[in-house]
Amino acid sequence: MDIFEAKNIAPMLLGDNKPPFDSREHIYELKLDGIRCIAYLSDTDFELRNKRNKRLNSIYPELKGIGRQVKARCILDGELLVLRGGKPSFVEVQRRCLMTNPVKIELAAKKLPVCFTAFDILYHDSRQITDLSLIDRKALLMETVIESPSIAVSRYIEYDGTALYGVAAEQGLEGIVAKRRGSKYYFGKTTKDWVKCKALLDEDFIVCGYYVKEKNIASVILGAYLGENIVYQSHVAMGISRQDFDIISNKKRSRKYDGFPDFEDAVWIMPELVCRVDFMERTPGGGLRQPVFKGLRDDKAPQECTVL
Repeated sequence: MDIFEAKNIAPMLLGDNKPPFDSREHIYELKLDGIRCIAYLSDTDFELRNKRNKRLNSIYPELKGIGRQVKARCILDGELLVLRGGKPSFVEVQRRCLMTNPVKIELAAKKLPVCFTAFDILYHDSRQITDLSLIDRKALLMETVIESPSIAVSRYIEYDGTALYGVAAEQGLEGIVAKRRGSKYYFGKTTKDWVKCKALLDEDFIVCGYYVKEKNIASVILGAYLGENIVYQSHVAMGISRQDFDIISNKKRSRKYDGFPDFEDAVWIMPELVCRVDFMERTPGGGLRQPVFKGLRDDKAPQECTVL
């Protein structure tokens, strides 16, 4: 079936984190701190899907007009972003992705509207183009999209990855992505052709439980699959997100997981939720140094969180 009609694309994924580098074989763009999204667009069609192929149209109604901002029927790969203070805010876009109340969604769309920023094009005018080189796809992407406040095209530079990384760090941005100029696009594949360069590492973990410390600050207990078993990874303070805590605390209870520490007054839940955590590095014992809870995400299944 035509991939535009099937609407079941699994996006190509970034390889491991690397230090910034310069290369004539790569192009470099900013790593956007948003939610990955595949957009199926034409003047009569508008469909947004996340990495798990969940339909997102009702969550981001402010984007319903972007189908009229492309010059041909196309499939775009990109990020959903919310800008706050001129910078992408993962917290804000993550808050939106968990909303279900139509009234709250409409209010949020007016207060902090989402923008779709495309960095690749996979299909153009009834033709799959994933076998074209990245640099050719980038040129076609620029020709296809008519930019507006709701849809933009990610810019890139050539050769000077180290300099771009330095600018990103100075501006407090997440980092950069290095992509091989001649790379093809492979659905669902994690590839060394695309790598991230970040000061902070990030991983996704299973939410296995929580406990509340002094001053009502909740900490989330993190796990990941090792084979068929869930093993302990670390714990992290949640911060101030009441929305995330309400979702976690209302999940079905579970018994304590084998091999996990005995946290005082811990509440254990079924392994159904995934969260993102930023951290400086892994400790010698396998824990996380200076972890920061970034929020729940619904675009990844718990089974995809595995011990690295």
